[in-house]
Amino acid sequence: MAASPSSSTSAAPSVAVVVSERLARYGFGDGHPFGPDRHAAFVREFNARGLDRRVQLIEPRVASDEELRAFHSGEYLDFVRERSASGSGFLDGGDTPAFRGVYEAAAGVVGATLSATEAIMQGESRRGFVPIAGLHHAARGHAAGFCVFNDCGVAIELLKRAGLKRIAYVDIDAHHGDGVFYAFEEDPAVVFADLHEDGRYLYPGTGRADEVGRGAASGMKLNVPLPPGADDRVFERLWPQVIAHLEKYAPEFVILQCGADSLEGDPITHLRLTAQSHGRAARELTALAERLGHGRVLGLGGGGYNRQNLAQAWNAVVENLL
Repeated sequence: MAASPSSSTSAAPSVAVVVSERLARYGFGDGHPFGPDRHAAFVREFNARGLDRRVQLIEPRVASDEELRAFHSGEYLDFVRERSASGSGFLDGGDTPAFRGVYEAAAGVVGATLSATEAIMQGESRRGFVPIAGLHHAARGHAAGFCVFNDCGVAIELLKRAGLKRIAYVDIDAHHGDGVFYAFEEDPAVVFADLHEDGRYLYPGTGRADEVGRGAASGMKLNVPLPPGADDRVFERLWPQVIAHLEKYAPEFVILQCGADSLEGDPITHLRLTAQSHGRAARELTALAERLGHGRVLGLGGGGYNRQNLAQAWNAVVENLL
């Protein structure tokens, strides 16, 4: 995943977007909020806006076991592989059911994120977006909150191996990105900023404002809990903290987990943002990355269980990455 000389120039202005039936395989049936129809909901709006003609479409690969082990333990991979073969039971305490082929479907999500990351790092595109991705609750050794493998964490670990010294992870999903936060809480290579619904009211119950990192990374993590009902005006007031936090550390790559469950009308959360906030986040992170001289921004869809909301929010992100 080494950077090419052209990846820090204006030679690659395009945005790479992963659209693939492989991504649609990651979803849970029987009325589960994270259903396999989320990919199609994004694609319908993506095509209706003509964005399919304005971006570089890329087909993802499946992440290898070696790549998954960059973040996850071998014991956990074995556990998921066993449940994937049987197709029964849960991968966590009850939120994330197993199904036949779940291992391959989850590895496909990680592969999609890595495919987009590589396109950026190799200078084939300036920025990227993956709709079914940003599975930020999975920990190194267990699944959680609909998330089997943490594609964000795998990408961060591989970017570090590629030689990047500072990687920014920004999360505007309604749920705190606990799987990323605690995995890198003491890691000074990861600049973390997360706006989320206050954990006193929403899963996973973490992300207090005083959780700012530990050890060599103390002060490098920004958690901004939002009260239930927070709207675009609240976002507009608090978002500049994120930009200022990132500017202080000058990251060489920016990941935006842009979960659409922070929009008003989501069935399992209580925030009231609109797609405008997601568009603004993508636009201002793009401007920041350009000011820093590399332009590297990768958007990952994350949560969002109202299909119209996710279609609007994610396509607003793509438009503002262009």
